[in-house]
Amino acid sequence: MSCGPASGRIDWSNVFRFQQQQVIMKVEDFLKHECNRRQFLENSARNAAGLAVGVASLGSAASASPSERVRIGVIGLGAQGRELAQELAAQPDVDVAAVADADSRLLGPTVDELARETNGPIRAERDFRRLLDDPSLDAVAIATPDHWHATMAVMACRAGKDVYVEAPLSLHLNEGRQLADVAAETDRIVQTGLQQRSGAHFRSAIELVQGGGIGRVRIAKAWVVHRRKPLPAADDSTAPRGVDYNLWLGPAAARSFDSNHFHRNWMWYWDHGGGELGLWGVHLLDVARWGLGVDWPRHVSATGGKLYFNDDRETPDTLNVQFDFDDATIQWEHRSWSRRGIEGRSAAVAFYGDDGTLIVDRGGWKVYERRESLTASSSELLGPHLRNFVDCIRSRRTPSADVETGLIAAGLCQLGNAAYRQGQPVDFDVDSMAARDDAANTLLTGTQRTPWGDALA
Repeated sequence: MSCGPASGRIDWSNVFRFQQQQVIMKVEDFLKHECNRRQFLENSARNAAGLAVGVASLGSAASASPSERVRIGVIGLGAQGRELAQELAAQPDVDVAAVADADSRLLGPTVDELARETNGPIRAERDFRRLLDDPSLDAVAIATPDHWHATMAVMACRAGKDVYVEAPLSLHLNEGRQLADVAAETDRIVQTGLQQRSGAHFRSAIELVQGGGIGRVRIAKAWVVHRRKPLPAADDSTAPRGVDYNLWLGPAAARSFDSNHFHRNWMWYWDHGGGELGLWGVHLLDVARWGLGVDWPRHVSATGGKLYFNDDRETPDTLNVQFDFDDATIQWEHRSWSRRGIEGRSAAVAFYGDDGTLIVDRGGWKVYERRESLTASSSELLGPHLRNFVDCIRSRRTPSADVETGLIAAGLCQLGNAAYRQGQPVDFDVDSMAARDDAANTLLTGTQRTPWGDALA
């Protein structure tokens, strides 16, 4: 390749075009050999396990003896927690040895489901602290409502457990920062449930974007558009038999029981969740910032509200957020009352480059506005993500969605919700990890009820 004229001056446009061609050839080669995706993922898992051979004499997953098995407890047994437990039990070197939930009605059915997948007894507790006190457990997986994530994970780290915690990492920014600090102090592995980070097709999409395959990219957009049902108000009542509602509330404000502030609907209330932004945005905004190679925004603005539903939820059914970085912008949009998605997809991320547009979701990715047909089909997400967590427990390597990654992904959602709730933009100072105005900082800072606040002291 000739990089420049005879004068010796380099023609950087030719260099860039050559690099771009190399990236495209690399991606096309990847896609050409992706016909057996499952085999690719299985080989990757075996290779990753092989890297752990000789580390602390633990051996590889394929040859693990009973004394080398990783023992994990699962806390929170809603739909996500049960799926986590089953996927963990399917790992060849993992025993799901204990489960916990403040709703004891969920314990028996979960143990029955797991008994078909694992050997040995499964301990069932209503109080998760019994799991943290168990020296036989190496790690815990936390799938509780969001308001419990950071406090419980801090307690687990201090109890000597490695932690898998569902996204978002925390409900409030200060709690997430505290968890990151404690994880570093205690040398614990913390994997956040941002499973796209372990998906082969998400990784190839990011490689293409970052390698210049669609040219210069300064704008990304993430969204979720779907139709939810209205949420009528619920009267105060008595918690169902078998439910320790005070424990379920934990660090959140005390309140009388009502069915809306409990299973299935807690995410629509600020004391417990972050609405669609905390539920879907944490995953999709993480992909957007991953592709753009950015961390914390300097300016966040938001507009929206409850424009469709006249019901009991507190979080907005319609929201547009703009995150401004030094040299890039990410846009977020959700509509919880519509069936027509953006770019033909209900939940996705689009990267807009000057030489094409790449759109990725859990079903795959495709590049538009290019003569070449560049696509990839879906890949497994949760299984490889949990495999990465288990391998990192053994090797002590940094997991694919470590605590700092989870901190920023959750932080984007917290900043977006703060800008919406205060009705004006938020200017963020990354050095102090705080907004530049007191009103926004009040929204970004959570306080925990006694005695749970002691965990974050």
